[in-house]
Amino acid sequence: TQPPAKDTYWIDVDISEQEVNIMQGEEVLWTMTASTGVEGKETPLGDFQIQNRGEWFFSEKYQQGAKYWVSFKDWGIYLFHSLAMDKNQNIIPEEAEKLGSPASHGCIRLAIDDAKWIYDNIPERAKVSIHE
Repeated sequence: TQPPAKDTYWIDVDISEQEVNIMQGEEVLWTMTASTGVEGKETPLGDFQIQNRGEWFFSEKYQQGAKYWVSFKDWGIYLFHSLAMDKNQNIIPEEAEKLGSPASHGCIRLAIDDAKWIYDNIPERAKVSIHE
């Protein structure tokens, strides 16, 4: 049997559960643990589409970066990405410990392997649904 076509995937983000569900139709293919935005810097709710992507970014402002970013809003402002890293691309331990709890400035943080899977497999214009 053929694996499912990538262009049928979409992403469901459950803020209250801090989970990212990789969907195909109504079926949950699997669930990833996430960290979404903290109070005052909430992850936006609603329906969005996957936009641009990249392998690495670093924010001088926050002194944090991440790998495998995939934007779902405002072309690089709101992202799925790996756990927070320092400028040498080392995971910041105290940030990694927050996975599963709100921790970001509005992005959706994931384990590195999960972020890479989205980067590699979720196509542009795929639907992203974010809800509480």
